[in-house]
Amino acid sequence: MIKFLDRMGFEKTVSQHVPHQRGDNAEYQLTDVIFMSLVGIVGGASSIAKLCAVWSDGVLREVAGWLRMPVETTVSRLFKELNEKQINQLETVNHVLRGQIWRKANRSGTSTVGLNPVQWIDIDSTVDSVCGRQEGAAKGYNPKKKGALSYHPQLAFWVGSKEILQAWFRTGSAYTSNGVVEFVKQLLVHLPSRIRVIIRADSGYFAGALLDLLDARGHGYLIKVKLKNWLGLLIQQQWSAIAGQPDWEQCMFTYRCGDWKKSRRFVAVRKRLPNEQSLQVDLLDTCGYGFDYFCYVTTEALTPWQTHKKYGERATCETWIEESKGQMGMGKIRTADFLANAGLFHCAVLAYNTLRWMSLMSSSQALRHWEPETIRTYLVRMAGKLLTGSRQLTIKTPDNPLYPQVWSDWVEVGLGS
Repeated sequence: MIKFLDRMGFEKTVSQHVPHQRGDNAEYQLTDVIFMSLVGIVGGASSIAKLCAVWSDGVLREVAGWLRMPVETTVSRLFKELNEKQINQLETVNHVLRGQIWRKANRSGTSTVGLNPVQWIDIDSTVDSVCGRQEGAAKGYNPKKKGALSYHPQLAFWVGSKEILQAWFRTGSAYTSNGVVEFVKQLLVHLPSRIRVIIRADSGYFAGALLDLLDARGHGYLIKVKLKNWLGLLIQQQWSAIAGQPDWEQCMFTYRCGDWKKSRRFVAVRKRLPNEQSLQVDLLDTCGYGFDYFCYVTTEALTPWQTHKKYGERATCETWIEESKGQMGMGKIRTADFLANAGLFHCAVLAYNTLRWMSLMSSSQALRHWEPETIRTYLVRMAGKLLTGSRQLTIKTPDNPLYPQVWSDWVEVGLGS
């Protein structure tokens, strides 16, 4: 992976896009700790102390060409020197590297990502609860730990490659769709203009301003509708049975919400509840009239049932979020400083994407399907021995790895052989 990053020109790209000057006597630069953090996170580090522990390995330092490593306090201090502009520049680094990988993958034939004229993007937010009093942590939506302080990052995933296209690190009090229009504007700027994207999101992003932006730019959307105060409208529609789906009905209609400039296309499906549930609904008068409703606003020419199933594919986005948080420590490595935490957050995004990019550049389907923790277990934490004969460094690995073909593909994409 280190050799792969070297071929990508990772450190040069970071230096060019995130300028950060330190004194002439400074032993380490910001680029150094970003690279160190990325590699350490892939190695399994979940704190700054563990980042340093990963790099305490002599073989790793030899491979990377580092004689010695900064201590924990030095790493923290360098991240605390980041300002808001540099955080935005670090977001740009992700886009620049992604563009390089897409072009190389397309030329080599290992992937056609980015070539399809229509692409789906999943947008979602996630909650990271914190312990202590970190700057920017606040009370907000937190279903697992209600009332706890948290951060509330926002993410956009490219469905075709599972990579994180863009990420914002936000305070915990931010509502789900806060800043989503600016978020999507920034995202579209960095994508090829020939691509028509379709934004897929849950009801937290059911906002007229976002739909206006996508309509104006010629892009599409499939967004779930908040059903609060909508049930009366849905009941009035003309419902029809869905062939091959017992107890399911569907409808289509156009509607203009209160502050919208135009009407939009809505589709809905509903499922008849079992008799016992239907009776409970009627007795409690919680509305529903014996059905469970699902409604979406969309630009796509899909039937209501097809739309419902297409939205259901968004569940994989939740899996990718958990992989990036639970397996790559995204948002988990923290200091007391908000911008420093944002910098570490983006290092985790780059670490997660590096594994995705390596799988794109490989012809191995297993690498594309494996989760980061699986790659870490079977490919990164591989037993080996450093040999120094013939005036060169050689790492001797087992002759019979558990997954020989995947190991061979991993080495090939890393070394570029």
